Amino acid sequence: MSKRIKPNLALAQIINMSMGFMGIQMAFGLQNGNASRILQNFGADVHHLSWFWLVAPFTGLIVQPIIGHMGDHTWSDKWGRRKPYFLIGAVLTAVGLVFLPNAASVSIFMAGGVLLFAVLFLALMDASINVAMEPFRALVGDMLPKHQGTVGFSVQTILIGIGAVIGSNMPAWLTKLGVSNIAPEGFVPDSVIYSFYVGAAVLLLTILYTVLSTKEYSPQDFADFTEEEPSDVKPRFSDILRDFAKIPPLMKSLGVVQFFSWFALFTMWVYTTSSIATHHFGLKPDDAKSEQFNNAGNLVGELFGYYNLFAIGFAFALIPLAKKIGKKQTHALALLCGGIGLISMYFIKDTSLLWIPMVGIGFAWASILAMPYAMLINAIPLKKMGVYMGIFNFFIVLPQIVNGIFGGPIVHSVFGNYAIGYVVVGGIAMIIAAIISLTLKGVDHDDDTAVEAAIAGSATVDKYA
Repeated sequence: MSKRIKPNLALAQIINMSMGFMGIQMAFGLQNGNASRILQNFGADVHHLSWFWLVAPFTGLIVQPIIGHMGDHTWSDKWGRRKPYFLIGAVLTAVGLVFLPNAASVSIFMAGGVLLFAVLFLALMDASINVAMEPFRALVGDMLPKHQGTVGFSVQTILIGIGAVIGSNMPAWLTKLGVSNIAPEGFVPDSVIYSFYVGAAVLLLTILYTVLSTKEYSPQDFADFTEEEPSDVKPRFSDILRDFAKIPPLMKSLGVVQFFSWFALFTMWVYTTSSIATHHFGLKPDDAKSEQFNNAGNLVGELFGYYNLFAIGFAFALIPLAKKIGKKQTHALALLCGGIGLISMYFIKDTSLLWIPMVGIGFAWASILAMPYAMLINAIPLKKMGVYMGIFNFFIVLPQIVNGIFGGPIVHSVFGNYAIGYVVVGGIAMIIAAIISLTLKGVDHDDDTAVEAAIAGSATVDKYA
């Protein structure tokens, strides 16, 4: 059997297949900017927040490798390989978006504890986001030739940034439009509730756009690309363990970088609201029911919107920068900027200047979303793209689990529930990730001509998008 070369995709095709990721990240942005605020509105203590956030990494640890493995062995002439999973995940995520901020009302109707229902809906949202997210990473590996990997993941990063900017800023925007940012004790403000409704709608619309505009390669196409016959062997979940034992050396090295990077991100997402409320607004750690606390929550949403906005801009620079200085050097530089940004939040007391740390954090976020995958894609067998992307997620969720277990006690016993000190610890972790990134081996440059062609949108248009 003669080998087919996987065709380049035009920029418009890459955007089409990544559009749903924008909706997913709008939901993710709403969660990151508001979950701690919602939980504290419902009565959670600041040093318990990381334990509630553990739901996300635990579900990712279990769900993503399974979904990736199933996707590698799924095919429908009508629905494709990855699309069924991110469609189902999107629908369930939308349900979680609707019910999470309304957990207090549900608890009254169902006669249960409000925090219990909040955690259940957060778990539903997290598990569903993981179901939807992993197939998009694998889809880039499925559809693009490897030299277009940086382009594909950079486009995803841009769309992620757009979705996250909208999601992060939505409560503040609605507040400025007159929607109430105050709620009775034990409830969530309407500005947050309506933001989650908008997020659910955008998520479903963007996912449907990708489903309808993108056609995936068939098993026979993959067989042609890899010079292999389609396998008749039925997949077993025990295969995941064998695949895990054979992970490429580069994935192991990147995993260490990911560990420290995501330790820092988890710290930021969980503790920034409390840090701003106490360190910048002068509130006490347990003062989560005041108007000032909700104002701090809105400010955090705006700041998270800023770092995602800066991530969009830096995503355009990732491709030429990676070509000029190399992928691992680009990633190290971005992570260094992010670490400095997190640490500087302690020293910048003027809230009007807190956008400055978001510049470095945005650079790091853009690179974290793109460069590890662009470096990894060359080391992953094409027929194992889904399961290995799911396994790579281990190095994202494990640092969050470690941080989630020990972060709360550290904030309580070391920092006296004033979380800004732990945010500084997160910054140090990101700088460590930058240093380790420089030691990576086996990372090649992209093919310059192919990358430039993709950016110009002049790559070969293929029937599969």
